[in-house]
Amino acid sequence: MAPPPLPPTTIVPPFVSLIVRVVTLIFLLISLIVIATNSYTITVSFIDIKTKSTDFYAYRYLISTVVIGMAYTLLQTAFSIFFVTTGNRLGGEGFCLLDFYGDKFISYFLATGAAASFAMTEELRRLSNSDIDKFLNTSNAAASLCLFGFFFSAASSIFSSYNLPKRA
Repeated sequence: MAPPPLPPTTIVPPFVSLIVRVVTLIFLLISLIVIATNSYTITVSFIDIKTKSTDFYAYRYLISTVVIGMAYTLLQTAFSIFFVTTGNRLGGEGFCLLDFYGDKFISYFLATGAAASFAMTEELRRLSNSDIDKFLNTSNAAASLCLFGFFFSAASSIFSSYNLPKRA
């Protein structure tokens, strides 16, 4: 009698994982563009002072988390494209652990960037007048896009947990 067949190594189709990574990359790219181009001009005694979002530490943190998240997601997207086209994993089964823990780290890293930006925006809103609302709303939009990137990165993390090698 022949032994039972082994279960498939992947429950989630590889192209679904690729699509989730591409969507994550798109959200992060748009978030980076929005927060990097956000600026506000303050007029003090007939002098215009231009303030950019990079003048605030929380927004710098958001930018750095988005850039690091984009770099990791771009790398993983390339690996996913390789897996979809060839059917073989780059690095074998050992690479699944790097994929799993990297996805976990990056997804929560993106969440902290979005949370820091939301907190900074609310503090500035509380301390300022209504003239700065457009600047703050744009900052909230960038943080929201980063949060959507977190959701898709967390979904990718769940998918990569299905790909872990089965240990007896």
